[in-house]
Amino acid sequence: MTTAVPEPAAPMAAAARPAAGKALLRSLAGGLLTAVPIVVIGLLILEFAPAYLVRITFAAYVNLLIVLGLQIFMGNSMVANLGQGAFVGIGAYTVAILATPIAMKKMSIPNAPFGLSHVAIDPLLAAGAGLGIAGIVAFLTGIVVARVSGEAATILTFSLLMIVHSVFIHWTDLFKGAQAFFGIPQVVNLQIAVALSVVGIVLARLFKDSRVGLQLRASAESLLAARAFGVDVVRLRLIAWVVGAMFCATGGVLYAYFMGTINARAFHFELVLTTLAMLILGGLRTVSGAVFGCVLLSTVLEVIRTLENGVTIGNWQTPPLLGLSGLAMGGVIVFSMIFRPKGMISRLEFDELLRQWFGRRTSVEAASGSQGDPGDQNDASKAR
Repeated sequence: MTTAVPEPAAPMAAAARPAAGKALLRSLAGGLLTAVPIVVIGLLILEFAPAYLVRITFAAYVNLLIVLGLQIFMGNSMVANLGQGAFVGIGAYTVAILATPIAMKKMSIPNAPFGLSHVAIDPLLAAGAGLGIAGIVAFLTGIVVARVSGEAATILTFSLLMIVHSVFIHWTDLFKGAQAFFGIPQVVNLQIAVALSVVGIVLARLFKDSRVGLQLRASAESLLAARAFGVDVVRLRLIAWVVGAMFCATGGVLYAYFMGTINARAFHFELVLTTLAMLILGGLRTVSGAVFGCVLLSTVLEVIRTLENGVTIGNWQTPPLLGLSGLAMGGVIVFSMIFRPKGMISRLEFDELLRQWFGRRTSVEAASGSQGDPGDQNDASKAR
C-alpha cells in the first residue's frame, strides 16, 4: 500500500495567492494616492478658475495621458519612443471623421473616400473606433519596434511620426491637410478628463507592478540575462507599445472632443518634445515621476508663455520674447540630463517614498525610546 505524498507546489501556490492579492491592493492604493493631486487641481480649477484657464488645464490633462503612455513603454523597457504624436493624431482624426455631423463633413471633406462624408456615428462608438485603429497600427508597427533598441528605436519611431504626419498633410480629401478640421462635436469637459487621468494613473501603476512590467524592467537592466531566463522580451515590449499607444490615442480623442477643431500640426514635433521633456524631468522609471513632471512643466510653460507674449506691470511692459517656451523645454531636457539624469522621482513611487519616510521615522523613535530617558536613569541610579 502506497501513501500519497502531497506535492510541494500546491501549498506554495496557495501561499502565493494572498501575497499577490496584497501586492495588487498596494499597487491600486499607490496609484490612487498618486492621482490625488490631479483630482485636487481639477476641482480647484473647476471651482475658481476662469474659462481660459479651464481650457489650458484640459490640455495639461491630455498631455498627462500621453506622458503616461510614454512611461508605460519607455519607462519600463528603456527603449526610446518619438512616435507618440502619431497615435494621438490617429485617435483625434478618427473621431473627427466618424463623429462629425454629415452636414459639417459635406463642407469640410465632401470628397472623402469610402463614403465617409455621408457617415456619422455616436461619439462614444467613434472613440472606440479610434482606440481600435490606434491599437491595430501600434500592433503592426510594434512587431518591428519591439525588436530594436538604442539609436535604431529612436530613428524608427521618429520615422513613424513623420510618415503619419505626411499622411495627415497630403491626404487632403480625408484629413484636410494643413487646414483645420472643424465641426467635431464637443462632448467632453474637464471632469471627464480628470476621471480618465485618474484611471490612466491607476492602470499605468498596475501595469508597472504587473508581471509584464517587472519582467520588462528586468530586461532593461540586463537583456542577455532576461533572455537566458526565458523571458520573451519582444512580446513584452510589444504589449507595452500597444498599451502605451492606446493611452496616447485616448489623449487625442479627448483633445478632439473638447476643442472641436484639430490640425495636423498639433500632433507633430512640438507635442513630442513637450511630453518627452515632462517624462524626462519627472522620471522615466516611475508613474509618480510622469505625473510630477507633467504638472511641473505644464505650470512652468504656462508662466513662460505669458512672459513670451509680454507682460504689463503698471506703466511698464516687457517686450515679446518669441521662442522662449521652446528654449525652456530644451533647457529642461539639458538640465535633467546633466543634473538629474534619472529624473526628479527616479526610483520610488509617492506611496513608497511615504512608507520609507514613515518607516525611518518609526525606527528612529523606537531606537530613541529603547535608550530610555536620561533623567529616569539618573533617578534610578540615585535610588540604588
